[in-house]
Amino acid sequence: MDEEYDVIVLGTGLKECILSGLLSVDGLKVLHMDRNDYYGGESTSLNLNQLWKKFRGEDKPPAHLGSSRDYNVDMIPKFMMANGTLVRVLIHTDVTKYLYFKAVDGSYVFNKGKVYKVPSNDVEALKSPLMGLFEKRRARKFFIYVQNYEESDPKTHEGLDLTRVTTRELIEKYGLSDDTVDFIGHAIALHRDDRHLDQPALDTVKRMKLYSESLARFQGGSPYIYPLYGLGELPQAFARLSAVYGGTYMLNKPECKEGKVCGVTSEGETAKCKKVVCDPSYLPNKVRKVGRVARAIAIMSHPIPNTNDSHSVQIILPQKQLGRKSDMYVFCCSYTHNVAPKGKFIAFVSAEAETDNPESELRPGIELLGPVDEIFFDIYDRYEPVNEPSLDNCFISTSYDATTHFESTVVDVLNMYTLITGKVVDLSVDLSAASAAEE
Repeated sequence: MDEEYDVIVLGTGLKECILSGLLSVDGLKVLHMDRNDYYGGESTSLNLNQLWKKFRGEDKPPAHLGSSRDYNVDMIPKFMMANGTLVRVLIHTDVTKYLYFKAVDGSYVFNKGKVYKVPSNDVEALKSPLMGLFEKRRARKFFIYVQNYEESDPKTHEGLDLTRVTTRELIEKYGLSDDTVDFIGHAIALHRDDRHLDQPALDTVKRMKLYSESLARFQGGSPYIYPLYGLGELPQAFARLSAVYGGTYMLNKPECKEGKVCGVTSEGETAKCKKVVCDPSYLPNKVRKVGRVARAIAIMSHPIPNTNDSHSVQIILPQKQLGRKSDMYVFCCSYTHNVAPKGKFIAFVSAEAETDNPESELRPGIELLGPVDEIFFDIYDRYEPVNEPSLDNCFISTSYDATTHFESTVVDVLNMYTLITGKVVDLSVDLSAASAAEE
């Protein structure tokens, strides 16, 4: 270990693994270490015995839940947008050759106590029970405007400069109701709160286009894809990739220490480096707490009701529907993605914690699940870095948020990459390199 590296990465969480992959592909010499004896850090994947140990102490899980190793329960479950930035990053590093994806069955939104399929284009808008007859026509016109909009072609702008016009102003032009605005902003554009309404509309229109292009990609019921065997496959795929480029991975390396970066010491050996990349848990004195995420993990023997028997699904509960400050998310996947034994489903409910009681706070999401075999509750702190990387050469990721999709996570990764290298990742890739398995 007594060598010199360009970058040492501490922690094998998703963000750290993606960065280590990007840096290795760039030709940097990377050492990647983790204090744990497993991959994934906070975003690891647990089998049933590990899940039981984490949430219930020592006792063994009941036999009726099936074999422990048939479970791959992601601690930070997130779906990927089929044409989204993360998929482009995965293709850019060529790590996709180690991964198999499968399309996610359903994308739903909670409105006035019920769950509805998210209409994402003009045709679906006309069929959607979310809206009355006249509202459908107005929504259809808006969807057509968004589908035709090309940033580089002023003819498609209909006289509107979306870098100046706010989302609220654009939507008022089409006369859409608050409920329609709600599902467009939160379930299609994937905003986490309502601040976007007073910001330039271009971002929202781009997000809506990404949703509909991703939906069209695999002709599935949603724009999302998910790796077979869950997200735990990602860190291991990046470890393989790193090895190809001469990077080194070491697990079970306790007590990684440093100040201003000159190296990392573990078990009496020091590896010298120019820069350190890590998650907040490795440098607690360089981060501050910015919030908490409340989550529930449920094991069930049926799909979530009212989702058309979807074996994998996301439901977004917009903040306004619940009288909250931010959205709540429901995520479900099952044996069809090889994350549970046949007939079993794993559901997650997550939200930015606004109280100290996750059980009552998450109730609106839990009530959508129907009967559960087992349920676990958890609350974890979210941190962000407060150091100045240009002074100490420490590049620290922010903790994972409550969203059940990757759009916010990958923004952090790309920003960190630019800080570390001064470059921008080229994301103009051939998207067909990541295919999703058929049934």
